[in-house]
Amino acid sequence: MITVVGAGTGSPLPEDVADGAALVVGGRRHLDAVRLPEGARTVVLGALAPALDTVAEYVAEGRPVTVLASGDPGFFGIVRALAERFGSERLDVRPGVSSVAAAFARAGLPWDDAVVASAHGRDLRTAVHLCRAYPKVAVLTGPGAGPAELGAALRDDGRVFVVASALGSAEERVERVTPAEAAVRDWGTAVSLVLCLDRARALGPVRAVAGPRPGPGGWALDEDAFAHRDSMITKFEVRALALARLGPRPGDLVWDVGAGSGSVAVECARLGAAVTAVERTPDGVGRVRANAAAHGVDVRVVHGAAPGVLSGLGEDPDAVFVGGGGRELPAIVAECARRARRVVVVAVAALDRVPAAREALLGAGLECDGVLLQSSRLAPLPGDVTRLAATNPVFLLWGVRPHSRIEGVAP
Repeated sequence: MITVVGAGTGSPLPEDVADGAALVVGGRRHLDAVRLPEGARTVVLGALAPALDTVAEYVAEGRPVTVLASGDPGFFGIVRALAERFGSERLDVRPGVSSVAAAFARAGLPWDDAVVASAHGRDLRTAVHLCRAYPKVAVLTGPGAGPAELGAALRDDGRVFVVASALGSAEERVERVTPAEAAVRDWGTAVSLVLCLDRARALGPVRAVAGPRPGPGGWALDEDAFAHRDSMITKFEVRALALARLGPRPGDLVWDVGAGSGSVAVECARLGAAVTAVERTPDGVGRVRANAAAHGVDVRVVHGAAPGVLSGLGEDPDAVFVGGGGRELPAIVAECARRARRVVVVAVAALDRVPAAREALLGAGLECDGVLLQSSRLAPLPGDVTRLAATNPVFLLWGVRPHSRIEGVAP
């Protein structure tokens, strides 16, 4: 067996935890904190692969191994690597209190409805988008991905940070700051994690299922689920296919350009993506904000005309929906296609604009496809009979970046 023992936050490892082991693996501070059996070999954890190879030698010989870790080693910890290499049936895991549980305890908050993201050795962008999309997110930090970097990315999103440093030690510090305040601080290397909170929704409702709010029970909502002007809204049939091609998911950033009512933006946010809606009319901006609030989601709304306003949006999006543009449509699609990491979806009502939109997608190196959507809805007639009422036909084009198919992340 491989015994995996977690040093809980604020709880030292028992001195005799490694008794009987032929091999003890752990960080230097963990090894120094326990009594090592006479004759036992020790491996200081650094690069993981060589340590696992050494463990494999002892496992093959049937000799006992103890692995020392921090917190709960089954939570973003070494248990995953050990189970993949040796099988979970060989592991005797004894978890301690994780830093996430400890940080929420210090903040006085439940965390059964929290999203937890690790930015340690990973791209910070996923954590940023989760913080924008969800009201309660714990971010495990790392070099170059700490409170300052997170704060710089979220300074305009109305969140508050709880920054937990050196949890469980005599130097423990837990501070509440705004993202803007976090962005200009030198936090050093002792930060354990950051809680990113929407104060108005940090408690959340009581639910029977742990984790972030479940996905919506349905999508492609009826038009009357949104405030709109003179039926200027992406119809639900078009929205259904657009959402299928956009593939919004937690950790993604989606742009809705020419948002109008914001129906696509809201639906993407309901599916867990961080969303930026671009709208050129002041009354349209108000409608997008009202619709987002009505559906309980966060949508960042930018007032301005594309393509010019797009240069100020910062980070490149994963997916883009273009629902308006007029004569500027080719330039808008070209700019969106240049910057999109995965896919651009374009809804076009005017036949004359289809070739230019398609060329803009192809010109940016995307693989292009599309359909003409024509639908007829059931509508009542006098005499308790029904007719078919045709909706306006719409061309839906989409361009997919080729590498996204190779990586298995294309919609």
